[in-house]
Amino acid sequence: MTTLRDETTRTGARPVPASTGTAATRVLGGVTLLALGVLLYLAFVASPAAGPSQGFDAVRFMYVHVPSAWLAYLSFAVCALCSALYLWRRTRSRFWDLLAGASAEVGTLFIALTLVTGSIWGRITWGVYWTWDARLTTTAVLFVMFLGYLAVRRVALDVEVRSRRAAVVGIIAFLNVPIVHNSVQWWRTLHQEPTVLRTDLSPQIEGLMLYTLLFGVLTFTLLYAWLVVHRFRVAWLEDRLEAAGLGRAIAERRAEAGLDEDPAVEGVPAPAGPAPDPSGPAGRTTPEVTAP
Repeated sequence: MTTLRDETTRTGARPVPASTGTAATRVLGGVTLLALGVLLYLAFVASPAAGPSQGFDAVRFMYVHVPSAWLAYLSFAVCALCSALYLWRRTRSRFWDLLAGASAEVGTLFIALTLVTGSIWGRITWGVYWTWDARLTTTAVLFVMFLGYLAVRRVALDVEVRSRRAAVVGIIAFLNVPIVHNSVQWWRTLHQEPTVLRTDLSPQIEGLMLYTLLFGVLTFTLLYAWLVVHRFRVAWLEDRLEAAGLGRAIAERRAEAGLDEDPAVEGVPAPAGPAPDPSGPAGRTTPEVTAP
């Protein structure tokens, strides 16, 4: 099996790392793991239970459910911003396209976690896992829209065409985020109104519960950063592998056709000097003929 390192070595392209990890990402991962441990203790041991309206101990789902939703919003905002930067000619770069895709994948994971924890919490407090509530419905639509975005990124098209189409879909899908957030205020809904991000700037929880929730948001932000960095690097390696494979395929097709190798193909050496004369002795070349 040919690896990316083997491919780039054979073609002469710049070497690429064999791992997506660095000293910085290992430190970030360690801090994130430690923060997750502290969050679990605060959420399930130290933090007090809520009242009967919030299901007593079921409120502990809030410390995972709410940070997941907030980080999904952040992920999709980053995706939309990077997509816009990719569409703008002055800033168009594969960096923005790959970062948009990485952030969208992590955001889709967070929104899925939001739906799962919300359904379990709803079963305890509402008596059902799912109802076509405005908040739940718009969140499910957001999840499906970004699944569609990820599907567009896998369509077999020219890279630039595919990236432009995905960028447009990413920006359109992000427009659903403010609808999801404001759905509990625009329509009658079973879902409670915002607990912290309220228009009157008066959180409905305080003390250790508020501290634990905010610490959960910080922890999930660290987790988001760690996941995006690694997913971006994997996407970059995949992009390099695809480019190296394309260059090799073009060189092989030209060799089969008996043509000179194309010097424009990355990693493929261009022929040096005039072509040798097959009818003459070895090392003799055909002199260039010019018009009188």
